[in-house]
Amino acid sequence: MARAIWSGSISFGLLNVPVRLYSAVARRGISLREIRASDNARIRHRRVAEGTDEEVPYEEIVKAFEISKDRYIPLSKEELASLDPEKTRAIEVQDFVDLEEIDPIYFDSPYYLGPAAGAEKAYSLLARAMEESGKVAIARFVFRNREHLAAIRPGEGVLTLTTMRFADEVVPPAELEDVVPAEAPKVAKREIEMARQLIDSLTREFDPAAYRDEHREGLLAMIERKAAGEEVVAVPEAEQPAATKAPDLMAALEQSIAATRSKPDGKPGKPAPKPKAKPRKAPAAKKRAGRAKAKSSK
Repeated sequence: MARAIWSGSISFGLLNVPVRLYSAVARRGISLREIRASDNARIRHRRVAEGTDEEVPYEEIVKAFEISKDRYIPLSKEELASLDPEKTRAIEVQDFVDLEEIDPIYFDSPYYLGPAAGAEKAYSLLARAMEESGKVAIARFVFRNREHLAAIRPGEGVLTLTTMRFADEVVPPAELEDVVPAEAPKVAKREIEMARQLIDSLTREFDPAAYRDEHREGLLAMIERKAAGEEVVAVPEAEQPAATKAPDLMAALEQSIAATRSKPDGKPGKPAPKPKAKPRKAPAAKKRAGRAKAKSSK
């Protein structure tokens, strides 16, 4: 059973809803240790002063900002603590927006918000009102000595909170070299149609369980085989093909579409069935059917 990692209240207007914060992610990474290959001795990392082999006690270490090579502005623990945001237990809602207006690049870490004891009704009221309005709350709150921007959204009667990046933390594409071309290349209408056809052929309903961490699964399987005494032989890397000229877009699109059509049913890449056209309503026929139903009921 997951435990709450923070407690406070959602505050907007004069309404306060006591809540508890739970992590929404279970990290599945595999932790590996560093050892000496000859005798399996554990490797320990020490804090040593540069240019010496002298280990520095933790209490003597301070943080500093490097203004130029080998020039630092030291900042004491007290100075840094004086800048910590005021510790509050309030998630202060500032605005409500449409979810489609938020670029996913701003989202960071997800959490669940659950009701505190005795706040179940107020929590359900807020979750239902937000779900019916279709809005997302943008809020600020202090968590682990840092002020966070966050998006609160409802789903299946539960509120989720996702911390967000501030605007100046996101790099605009225009600042990246060679990402935004100075002059947009010309693309033929037929090429766009073929690309859309390929997208349609690969479109399916999103199922998160269909995507697995194959590297982690392979690493676990290798560890289990080695633990059982099996010798694991490394597979030689395949030779990388030599660089070639840019492919013919139309030929590549046509081959890709043909490949998706040849895949067996149920596999990724199966062409998505075209949505059935909704039959047009025939008012006259509808009226006749209504009259016939009325006669039969007499």
